[in-house]
Amino acid sequence: MVAMVSCMLKIANHHSPIGKRKSGAVFRFPRWKTCFPGRWGILFLILSLLSCRAQNESQEAANDSSLITSAYAQTASGPDGQSTDQLYESRQNAITRAVAKVSPAVVGINVTQVQRIVHRNPFYNDPFWGQLFPELYRGRVYERKVESLGSGFIISRDGYIVTNQHVVENASEIVVTLTDGRHLPAKLIGEDRLTDIALLKLSGEAFPFIELGRSGDIMVGEWAIALGNPFGLFQLNDQPTVTVGVVSAIDRDWGRTNEGRLYLDMIQTDAAINHGNSGGPLVNAPGQVIGMNTFIFTGSQYQEGFIGIGFALPIDKVKEVVAEIKQKGTINRDFWHGIYDLRALNARIINSLDLSVKEGVIVTQIDPQGPAYKAGLRVYDVIVEVEKKPVSTPEDFVNTVGSLDLRVGSVLNLKVAREKRTFTIAMKLEASPESRR
Repeated sequence: MVAMVSCMLKIANHHSPIGKRKSGAVFRFPRWKTCFPGRWGILFLILSLLSCRAQNESQEAANDSSLITSAYAQTASGPDGQSTDQLYESRQNAITRAVAKVSPAVVGINVTQVQRIVHRNPFYNDPFWGQLFPELYRGRVYERKVESLGSGFIISRDGYIVTNQHVVENASEIVVTLTDGRHLPAKLIGEDRLTDIALLKLSGEAFPFIELGRSGDIMVGEWAIALGNPFGLFQLNDQPTVTVGVVSAIDRDWGRTNEGRLYLDMIQTDAAINHGNSGGPLVNAPGQVIGMNTFIFTGSQYQEGFIGIGFALPIDKVKEVVAEIKQKGTINRDFWHGIYDLRALNARIINSLDLSVKEGVIVTQIDPQGPAYKAGLRVYDVIVEVEKKPVSTPEDFVNTVGSLDLRVGSVLNLKVAREKRTFTIAMKLEASPESRR
């Protein structure tokens, strides 16, 4: 501004007929019309002012490099003065760090399954025509290939992968897609239909793998991150889909389903789980797997979409089953306890045996070479509880045993009443005689 005023003074002194008054008064600026009569004078003055201003700004910029430095600083900084790296770091949180940590070990699984379909003649059970034309009325078996998909995660550097058994059931071919774009064939090492867990293996080494946590340490309300391959979206860019929620509940027991699977101690979450997510990891904020996404609750048989209730197998159960599959190749569920016949208690039996209990099932036949007899159970003993669950009918006993995750070698605890006393026996289950032949 000072430079502009100085310039104006120079121009005024150069063009204005200003003199000293006779009275000796100081100099002053005359009226514009006195200096520059007409519009051309005004135009000349404006152009002169602009020229002076440009010259002074150029000189100041040449003498002061802070303007350039400031411009660069604004380019590399955010509105609050943060650098680009600082802005990126400020967007990081526990969720993004966990996702970055585990994503390389999440895989998409494509399966080709062989389904067998039996087509029966509507009159297949007709006694007359069925005997005359057995070939025409016999059921015909057709096989067809069906492609399905799911998710999984790598648990070791040498390429072991965990997924749900229903993802790879009856599979004739299994192809795994990694986040680096590779499509590799996988071998089924073993599976357990009851707990819905399967173990696969890739050929090779140095695979990224995921850290397994402890489902026993889960807190209701903590972050839950579901990763997987819903609707085959993994194939678009070889990256898993991430959804975030919380652990809504733990220890949800669904018991044995119509398909013969047993879902116990399930983790409930509101992190979105959809078709194709089965077998993918459920991860906590530190980036540890706490469960394996397995199924959703839709509330109706006519609705298939996610409504905010999903369930995952606890990782402790997964680790237990996987360790046995690695060691033995399978889970032997064909166990035997050696109890052949049970009867419900009634008043006559209670009085005749002088029992101290009113409910239970009485043993009427037992194999002397079986696990129950070896554990100390005898005829006329009354089984009151199975694994702390009361039983009052033979059906209760069968259903309770069937609702437990038992296999050959498992120990089954029974509370038994004999005359006036009650005690507990630990029965170690053995392989059935048929499976040993």
